[in-house]
Amino acid sequence: MSAVLEVSGLEVFYGASQILFGIDLKIEQGQTMALLGRNGAGKSTTMKAIAGVVAPRAGRIAFGGKQMAGMKPYAVARLGLAYVPEDRQVFPEHTVRDNLLIAAKKGPQGQDEWTVSRIWQVLPLLERLRDRPAGRLSGGEQQALVIGRALMGNPTMLLLDEPSEGLAPIVVSSIGDLLRALRAQGATVLIAEQNMHFCLGVASDAVVIDKGKIVYRDNIAGLRENAEVRSQYLAM
Repeated sequence: MSAVLEVSGLEVFYGASQILFGIDLKIEQGQTMALLGRNGAGKSTTMKAIAGVVAPRAGRIAFGGKQMAGMKPYAVARLGLAYVPEDRQVFPEHTVRDNLLIAAKKGPQGQDEWTVSRIWQVLPLLERLRDRPAGRLSGGEQQALVIGRALMGNPTMLLLDEPSEGLAPIVVSSIGDLLRALRAQGATVLIAEQNMHFCLGVASDAVVIDKGKIVYRDNIAGLRENAEVRSQYLAM
């Protein structure tokens, strides 16, 4: 396997406060990696730095072999990295279908596998809501929509920030089914989550972040068996 994303020595500050302390990550083609940690551990900041939303003070970020630390978010997206933030930013006055079409484009190598009809197939709840304004959707429906919208750009890799947060169990189950299907198709995904149990069912690998530092990394089976790490860093 070849590395799709490599992060080394990543440091991020908000004002005078340092949030990330030398984060190192390497994600291979086809991996679904869970970035796990408690609230405030640095998960979302890591995702924002990779996506270009916040500028790192130090460190390197390589995506597909191209250095991109400090790039603007639109430039990162053009390289094929799709970022789904935790606050579900839909276009509220536009319909579900229009939200998808707004994001439609070929991938960086000309991929056009993801179309509206394919989104209907993998997220059938959206097809039933195709003509509804996105602002009138529930939180779970909006979460499904923003994931579908990200896929419409035919990305090389997905970054999902807290995709299960605040959602009803049936919706979490639906999103889990989608992520397992993407993994089976060879997609590359990084998921930032507090919900360890959700990630145990969808991820292939895991890293744990605490106080802005990576403190553990293993495959998902290793995490499942490591009660000490789960208790120390992930128990709520």
